[in-house]
Amino acid sequence: MSNKSEEERERLKQEYKEHYRRIKEIKERGKRAEQKGKIAQAVNNMNPDSLLESVDEFLGKVRDKVTHAEARLDVAMDSMDEDSELETEIKNEQHEAELKKQKAKQTLQQVKAEMGMLYSEIEKTADEIKTEKTIGTKKDQVKNKETDSSPGNDTEKE
Repeated sequence: MSNKSEEERERLKQEYKEHYRRIKEIKERGKRAEQKGKIAQAVNNMNPDSLLESVDEFLGKVRDKVTHAEARLDVAMDSMDEDSELETEIKNEQHEAELKKQKAKQTLQQVKAEMGMLYSEIEKTADEIKTEKTIGTKKDQVKNKETDSSPGNDTEKE
């Protein structure tokens, strides 16, 4: 009898397990059906006009932000252009100043060269008419000074 009672007990145990599994499955199906019903009800309760209105508001806000960002970018680009224009003007002014300096140097060199030529022409004319210089040193006088080192010579002291 113990064998029979044990078998009966195992059979009942299996039946209970099966019964509880079915109950659990039914409860899960009920929960899923309830969730689906709630979702369907929420979708049905949604007003398409208000939904479109909220989407339009969102898009409007996004457009405003984009417009604002574009305006800031334009202002930044304009200021960069102005800065580059100012830099270009400054460089041009510096270049013009440098050109003026170079032109002034060239003019000064030209004047010095002309004066040197004039000086050599005056010396040449003075040599032709056999006159002696009273200001400055002549090449011959420099040689004479080197050989003539008398302490009483006043021209050497000046």
